[in-house]
Amino acid sequence: MPAPPGTPPTAGDPPARRRRVGLLFGVAVFVLAADIISKAIVVAKMPTHEPIRLLGGFLTITYTRNGGAAFSIGTSMTIVFTLIAAGVIVYILRAARNLRSIAWAITLGLLLGGATGNLVDRIFRAPGPFQGHVVDWIELPHWPVFNLADSAIVCAGVLVVLITMRGIRMDGTRAAEGGDSPEEPSQLPESQRQ
Repeated sequence: MPAPPGTPPTAGDPPARRRRVGLLFGVAVFVLAADIISKAIVVAKMPTHEPIRLLGGFLTITYTRNGGAAFSIGTSMTIVFTLIAAGVIVYILRAARNLRSIAWAITLGLLLGGATGNLVDRIFRAPGPFQGHVVDWIELPHWPVFNLADSAIVCAGVLVVLITMRGIRMDGTRAAEGGDSPEEPSQLPESQRQ
């Protein structure tokens, strides 16, 4: 039976959940597409080109390959990082079933797109399947070279901290002041759900 007119939808409302999941996948597809396209351009143009210095040397476009994790840690453990990325993707896909928070949808979309972007490199790039080296191309002073997927993952990490500090849960509820019980989702109008 439909709710009376003027009644705000609950957090369990299927259309609201579908919109949040759609947002998650929209963000992920955007990040993945930007990452794949930027890496394709760099691989095609930069191997025969000197690094390009921009903004007075603050930003340098260069071309490196990374067999390890962030900051080239664990370069001999590429297969382990491939499995970790696959695990993160599976977790996000499972968590999406309970997703009703806009903030979490954006955060998980950034994480999903970034993890998938680097996983694509690990699966399909040299030296071999599931052992490929990730293409990195953005260099800042005193910082290891990275790519757009790495940037999305870092932004997602920052958002996780901020969202968690605000007490927002994936289901769109908030932790009550001084306790762990969530506010009733049905008491929150959709415009107030995070």
